Amino acid sequence: MASAASAKSDERSQNLLLWLVAIGFFMETLDSTIVNTALPGMAKSLGESPLYMQSVVIAYSLTIALLIPSSGWITDRFGTKKVYLGAILVFTLGSLCCAFSQTLPQLVISRVLQGAGGALLLPVGRLAVLRAFPADKFLQAISFVTIPGLIGPLIGPTLGGWLVEYASWHWIFLINIPVGLVGCWATYKLMPDLRGAKASRFDISGYVLLAFSMVSISFGMEGLAELGLRPGLVMILLVFGLASLAAYWLHAGRTEAPLFSLNLFKIGTYNIGLLGNLFARIGSGAMPFLLPLLLQVGLGYSPSYAGMMMIPMAVAGILAKRFAAPLITRTGYRNMLVGNTLLVGLTMASFALMSESQPMWLRLVQLFFFGWVNSLQFTAMNTLTLKDLGSEYASSGNSLYSMMQMLAMSLAVAAAGAMLTGFSDQFGTANHGALRTFQWTFICMGVITCSSAAIFWQVPEGERKKEPIPQSEPSLH
Repeated sequence: MASAASAKSDERSQNLLLWLVAIGFFMETLDSTIVNTALPGMAKSLGESPLYMQSVVIAYSLTIALLIPSSGWITDRFGTKKVYLGAILVFTLGSLCCAFSQTLPQLVISRVLQGAGGALLLPVGRLAVLRAFPADKFLQAISFVTIPGLIGPLIGPTLGGWLVEYASWHWIFLINIPVGLVGCWATYKLMPDLRGAKASRFDISGYVLLAFSMVSISFGMEGLAELGLRPGLVMILLVFGLASLAAYWLHAGRTEAPLFSLNLFKIGTYNIGLLGNLFARIGSGAMPFLLPLLLQVGLGYSPSYAGMMMIPMAVAGILAKRFAAPLITRTGYRNMLVGNTLLVGLTMASFALMSESQPMWLRLVQLFFFGWVNSLQFTAMNTLTLKDLGSEYASSGNSLYSMMQMLAMSLAVAAAGAMLTGFSDQFGTANHGALRTFQWTFICMGVITCSSAAIFWQVPEGERKKEPIPQSEPSLH
């Protein structure tokens, strides 16, 4: 009897843990998607141009990319309970600072603080689930946790647009406060204090080199747009970033326990998947940033309207998931990724056709189709990249892949911002100048995405689908 009661109590604790981790993931994905629709409203309130607001997005995604590699070590050293509680506290404090920001630099710094908390929510939560659940239940458990990653992008843009139009942009951050406080209480009560048997030595030198590389390259690309840096300084930042990346490669080759082992890059499908992901996402990762701006700045629609226009894209992304596996099995990874990458790029370029006179049904079809092919793309890229990782490299390979995803999102927004700046200087922002600026930016981002098809062409013929552990998408919808 006591054994049965204990088993029932353990099952209840496990279910509550799943809900806690799922809510944390929902907070992160909602915050990532709710901001994009609010950017023009923020710009007006802060006295900035809406075409120069990309740093608000870059600061968040780049901070997450920087902290992902350290999440496992931090958790092993301090335990899941302390780290998860700290992550929610930092995220909530960052949200409060965002809401009370009076200038763009203040908002960017607050987004860095918010990103520092958000960076640990999913990795630490996923690690807690891994250690709390037996192997035969982990797949089902982690699948439950990733569901909010699909719901957040569905409601985020609409909620953001509605709050900006009928309240103020400050509320997109203030709504995190009560949720964060409840999350802190729930973490204190429900989160088990799990940690590794022994915290391994952290490769601080490798981490610094990688972090400096990511920051330098991102600042270099952003310097072409919002920061207004001279071309010479931009070139110096890019060269320093690439040099740091090369230095990490040399460092990892002579270090006993590097941050990311070079043996990862001996796995062919991992190499192709990682590089293909990077270049494909530099194009498609800019869409959640560009589309709400196009609808509001280029076409003059309200924030709530722009937010609702994102719903078909999110719905299509959810519906397409079930068709990905049969398509990959039927066509193979190479045919699937090459063909679908071209479709994603061409669909992105087709957004250049948007105008005030375009029929509403055609606009909805474009957005729905982009959400569909983009979802298929993510699923195929995820499985290709991770399917051949053995147990020895599964953790570090997944961590590097997650870091690359967030870095690609940061670079995507930086690249889109640079193009918006360049084309707005050429066409201006008066009359139809803003619309032409967006049209040429979409064409260029579509071409960048299409170019990554050449990388996926290197996938060996005959590759078929193997089921990986479900991977949550970063919030780029």
